[in-house]
Amino acid sequence: MENKTPPGDRIAKVIARAGLASRRDAERMIADGRVAVNGKVVTSPALNVTDRDKITVDEAPLAAPEEPRMWMYHKPAGLVTTNKDEQGRKTIFDALPEDLPRVMTVGRLDLNSEGLLLLTNDGGLKRKLELPSTGWLRRYRVRVNGRPTDSDLEPLRKGITVDGETFQPMIVTLDRQQGANAWLTVGLREGKNREIRRAMGDIGLNVNRLIRISYGPFQLGQMKEGEVQEIRRKILRDQLGMEDAPAAGGEAKAKPRVQRNRKPRADAPVRAPSGKPGGRGEPARNSARPGRPSGGSKPGGTAKRSGPKGPRPPAGKGSGRPPRKG
Repeated sequence: MENKTPPGDRIAKVIARAGLASRRDAERMIADGRVAVNGKVVTSPALNVTDRDKITVDEAPLAAPEEPRMWMYHKPAGLVTTNKDEQGRKTIFDALPEDLPRVMTVGRLDLNSEGLLLLTNDGGLKRKLELPSTGWLRRYRVRVNGRPTDSDLEPLRKGITVDGETFQPMIVTLDRQQGANAWLTVGLREGKNREIRRAMGDIGLNVNRLIRISYGPFQLGQMKEGEVQEIRRKILRDQLGMEDAPAAGGEAKAKPRVQRNRKPRADAPVRAPSGKPGGRGEPARNSARPGRPSGGSKPGGTAKRSGPKGPRPPAGKGSGRPPRKG
């Protein structure tokens, strides 16, 4: 006799999709006896529920599931990527706008790292994007102390084992030397805890600045530190195969754009950084709008024509435009 899977979804997943808590936190709520189904308290997350079931959390009816949404956030250095920090340090959730709904981070950036961090209100979407099988390349601008040569970086390209943990081959390019420091571009698809810092340290390089500039097709671009931008529903549909529906709560005013007929190339090269002598050294700014996969060195789209624009020809013969009637 075959075991049939009960209809519906696990109750912790349903609570998470309603935006009330993460799936793990929902399981804790269930274990604490705070969740009831059809008037009966449940203490195990091993329960499937359907739309016909009445679910309450702390005796309050569970809200309807929210539409999956995503945001890009330019994380500054000095913030912890966690809801609560045991050491009392400031977290990204202390710095996010108050009008933002409850969100979860897609992956992490450590305390001293900065750059692009994706946020979502949907636990399933979060897990999907974090899986190595998604295949999205994550790119970083990395400043190291020292004068590495291209051959010094070869072990990283072949894969390296640090303290018994094996890191997959990285895409590493040496961009420029700036005084006592060198700027590198590093691409990886797995993203283990402090992977770049540990791998660089193993070959004798100390990372003193690390900026994530892209996560798959999503680009940091010219976003300012602390800025949050919602990703349009159409882009989520194109990149993630989600159904085309309006995002809950509307769209952000600053709307990232994407070329319609081209898929972003996640392995496109990135321009070398620039910096002032004796200064901190800033990475090159992407000239594209935030979140807009564009052409050239940036994933997706068509390269823009360089140089000044010429004068527009007068209307009439040879101009491609009909003459204006008097």
